[in-house]
Amino acid sequence: MLRPKTRKDSDLLLKLDKTTAVVPMDQYLRLTDLPFKITATAMLEAAYWAQNQCSYQAAEEALFRARGIRINDDTVRHITNTIGGIVFEKDCENAKSAYEKITSGKLSFPYKKSGILYIETDGASINTRYKDKNGSTWRENKLGIVFSSDNIYSWHNKRGELQHQIQKKEYVSYIGSVEEFQKHLLACALRNGYGNYKETVILGDGAAWIRNMKDLLFPDAQQILDFCHLCENVYKFAKDIYDSTSKTPPIVA
Repeated sequence: MLRPKTRKDSDLLLKLDKTTAVVPMDQYLRLTDLPFKITATAMLEAAYWAQNQCSYQAAEEALFRARGIRINDDTVRHITNTIGGIVFEKDCENAKSAYEKITSGKLSFPYKKSGILYIETDGASINTRYKDKNGSTWRENKLGIVFSSDNIYSWHNKRGELQHQIQKKEYVSYIGSVEEFQKHLLACALRNGYGNYKETVILGDGAAWIRNMKDLLFPDAQQILDFCHLCENVYKFAKDIYDSTSKTPPIVA
């Protein structure tokens, strides 16, 4: 770090460059234009390890073991929040643009591919540290996954059993209202070929908000109730008909 030798030089440097010292290496690496005084590559590396760990402290330790870079957990947190904010803002712009296109009728659906586009979605409540207007800290995290039949690899194992593996898929997650989440899910579906495949499948648990979203944004899709929730609903239905005190055996088809 280079500092002015005299007060006159210090005042002149402050007047010309709005700084009181010069770090030639930082300027050469363009770190002076970036937050946290580290390179963009190091920021992405810190954010990558942060999103794969259970805490920022664990991310600090993993980053040091993997790359030999020592960044304290507070800085890792600030870096992750900064990059996350930039990515989320961009995602919101893309989601808004996709929603405006489909609601204005500007999207074309050529249906060129003979495969199937699969869209799976669900919601789960999580407890946060922030209270809503009713004083509750619970929020629903809505999650979607999109993939196509082109990305499903099938093979037979040694016992001759048919196996499947999804080799490419994209997730989208949003903590908030259905109105905003469905925009992000639509943008994700469009990125993965919605409108190009002859068939689209919406897989969910039968919730009303999923059905309404399907009717609004994916009217050509076929909605399928997943097997786990099918079993759950059949069990509840059967339990209502044949309670524990009934001696009449259920009818098995």
